[in-house]
Amino acid sequence: MKSSLCWLLPLLILASVAQGQPTRRPRPSRPRPRPRPRPTPRFFQPHEPSEPTDLPPPLPPGPPSIFPDCPRECYCPHDFPSALYCDSRNLRKVPVIPSRIHYLYLQNNFITELPVESFKNATDLRWVNLDNNRIRKVDQKVLEKLPSLAFLYMEKNELAEVPSALPRNLEQLRLSQNRISRIPPGAFSKLENLLLLDLQHNRLSDIVLKPDTFQGLKSLMQLNLAHNTLKKMPPKVPTAIHQLYLDSNEIETIPNGYFKAFPNLAFIHLNYNRLSDRGLPKNSFNISNLLVLHLAHNKISNVPAFSNKLEHLYLNNNSIEKINGTQICPNNLVSFHDFSSDLENVPHLRYLRLDGNHLKPPIPLDLMMCFRLLQSVVI
Repeated sequence: MKSSLCWLLPLLILASVAQGQPTRRPRPSRPRPRPRPRPTPRFFQPHEPSEPTDLPPPLPPGPPSIFPDCPRECYCPHDFPSALYCDSRNLRKVPVIPSRIHYLYLQNNFITELPVESFKNATDLRWVNLDNNRIRKVDQKVLEKLPSLAFLYMEKNELAEVPSALPRNLEQLRLSQNRISRIPPGAFSKLENLLLLDLQHNRLSDIVLKPDTFQGLKSLMQLNLAHNTLKKMPPKVPTAIHQLYLDSNEIETIPNGYFKAFPNLAFIHLNYNRLSDRGLPKNSFNISNLLVLHLAHNKISNVPAFSNKLEHLYLNNNSIEKINGTQICPNNLVSFHDFSSDLENVPHLRYLRLDGNHLKPPIPLDLMMCFRLLQSVVI
């Protein structure tokens, strides 16, 4: 018994000592601060040249051609030996053109000038396409070396004026979507064979078009002056004209009898101008050969008079509130009881667009009685 008590006594003493002392809680460990990244030293970076960053690199040279004079950056088809294809190749310069070439394609590149050296042997060129480049000016000496040139396309460039010394055998001259604000005196005076002149989407104003600007264009059939800043009708347009495009200008009035000077005029485009009844003299468009007349997006309140030969009339988006078929009919409605016997005098109008005005259906009966060949009316 005594031996067992002696064994338990030390344990009781240790227990009592442990209960009397407060227990220590573990302190929460603080997160160690992460080391900050060392700042990287900044080195001076020189400005890169605009050439590599703005423009894609030129395409690599193609395989050797069967023609030894073929430029490596272009393509010379073996079955079309008079053609040279240098288009869409990111070219900066015009290669030397072989003398055998008649048709030259250089569109969709980054060409800024036409060196005389490149064209010194190409005196037989008939077709040159330079659309969508960055040409600002054409050296007069280059065009003087191209007496046989008939088609010159220079759309979507940066020309500020019409090139001088144009070859006299030109048949088509396309200069749309440039920055042309000047036409040198006599620029077209020797172009008696020119059939098409396209100057749309430029910066032409009334002060640029002088009475003698189009002098010499005896054969001109199509003149496009749309998307410029004209406020007046162009003066002294060649009388042989068939198609006249003047859309998206600021024209308010048409001089009395203006279109009478053009016996072959068949297409007139005057959409998106500022024409109103006040600026349209009576019978302005009543000309015998007119087939298509575009007058959409103006301020016209009444349907203008027109001849019975007109086939398409666009008057949408104007200020027309009513339409009287008896008044606008080119002929007397009484004579149309048996129109099959006289088809020549029946109005030829087949398409009439009047939507975007202040009109409401139905279509007036007298309108249908007059224009019996009408196939479509949009109100």
